[in-house]
Amino acid sequence: MIYNYNLGIGWASSGVEYAQSYRAKVLRNINMPAKFIFTDMFPKDNLIDMTRNIGFKDDEIIWLYTFFTDYQPEDVTYTITDLKNTLEGQKFNYERDGKIGKILFEGENDFYRVYFVNTDSDYVHRVEMVSRGKLVRKDYFMSGRVFSEYYAPLDGKAHMYHRRFFNRDGSLAYEEINDDENVMYKFPDRLICSKEELVGYMTERLNLTGDDIVIIDRTTGQGQAILENVGQAKVGIVIHADHFSEGATDDDYILWNNYYEYSFAMNKYISFYVTATEDQRQLLLKQFDKYMGVKPNVVTIPVGALPRLMEPTTPRKPHSLITASRLATEKHVDWLIDAVAEVHKEIPDVTLDIYGKGGAQKLLEEKIEAAGAKSYIRLMGQHDLTEVYTKYEAYLSGSTSEGFGLTLMEAIGSGLPIIGFDVRYGNKNFIDEGRNGYKLPYSIGMEKSKRQKNIVDAIKKLFLQDDLEEMQKYSYEKAKKYLASEVEAKWKKLIETI
Repeated sequence: MIYNYNLGIGWASSGVEYAQSYRAKVLRNINMPAKFIFTDMFPKDNLIDMTRNIGFKDDEIIWLYTFFTDYQPEDVTYTITDLKNTLEGQKFNYERDGKIGKILFEGENDFYRVYFVNTDSDYVHRVEMVSRGKLVRKDYFMSGRVFSEYYAPLDGKAHMYHRRFFNRDGSLAYEEINDDENVMYKFPDRLICSKEELVGYMTERLNLTGDDIVIIDRTTGQGQAILENVGQAKVGIVIHADHFSEGATDDDYILWNNYYEYSFAMNKYISFYVTATEDQRQLLLKQFDKYMGVKPNVVTIPVGALPRLMEPTTPRKPHSLITASRLATEKHVDWLIDAVAEVHKEIPDVTLDIYGKGGAQKLLEEKIEAAGAKSYIRLMGQHDLTEVYTKYEAYLSGSTSEGFGLTLMEAIGSGLPIIGFDVRYGNKNFIDEGRNGYKLPYSIGMEKSKRQKNIVDAIKKLFLQDDLEEMQKYSYEKAKKYLASEVEAKWKKLIETI
């Protein structure tokens, strides 16, 4: 079995989660059973809905908090009727507005606030219980009550001090006791004194053998506990971002990315490291040799794979651009909006469609509004883009740091030329200058006017001077090495040789 460790996942997931979902498909195709372990708490959403949303199978998922119960991540099927049945003999009124319901009892401000899975269903994800205007408990459900949180007032706020986790028959499985930043877990036979130790206990309970493989995608707060409890299992680390700080590195010292520092220090216990590009592999190997005097096993395997090359079924829209990412400030989508608004003055039918969700959405909406660009720059939300890229003529990237760039891979797989910055590693990997796009100069602190001019000039050159059809052919050719069959062969070879 291959066990893949991560922390969290969301509706606007990062590239790490999408990379894992690609890996899940690859491992299925080569008949290697795999599990994907998530160790974060998910109080606002049901985990299985989010994993299913990006392509995981339900039986591939392990959640730290239900691992010690007889629940497995599943659909929410607990209904408002089930909840009301627990209130037999009590007088109450019930009302609902969309996704939130309310059960009001007789007394001084006593009520339940009910959160449904969505506005159209009667399935209850969680219930907040309020007594005399104070939150005292929250219950969380799947097919039954999975866990409860207990609250008391502290400094004018509701303070969560206790969790209880249950089995399907309602019996207590274990408890979590919270004291500010300190947390303990009480089991019938032991007391565990930290979240990291809990991860270690779960790893121990997996009963791993030498036939098992553990792949860690995020080590923060759990890497040491995992390594201490894997037994004879082989351990791999997937590197999803730049692994060091260039500005703080010289001939005598390297500052590793703190996400990877521990796993690099523990290199003698690591069977393999995976980088997504060959450039990063070569650089990492040189740095291991120079700064640590070791030569670990580092392999290059793309974190994504293309099932097939996507050809357009209808003509691509002229002068159309697409970008896709989390809507986060570090993705610099605002720079692309500024540039396309400038290009619009010379190419009136230019368009930019922005796909993705994230915390910067409101700021981007305001920027588009301020530029008077709503008719040609659109926020499209989150979509399956498999058959969307082929509607466009080119892809824009504003990111200044990509370990790989799944959307870049998907873009060339649909024949798109790419305009992006000349930064490690994704753009360097997917763009061959002048052949299928442009790598624009970039440095921290670069003047906005110069940066914007470079983007604007590249878009104009692409649309007004270049042979787009030839560039698209080049992207298709470049994409062939990312076809699923190629990536599957790399994973199969690694698994067979470690």
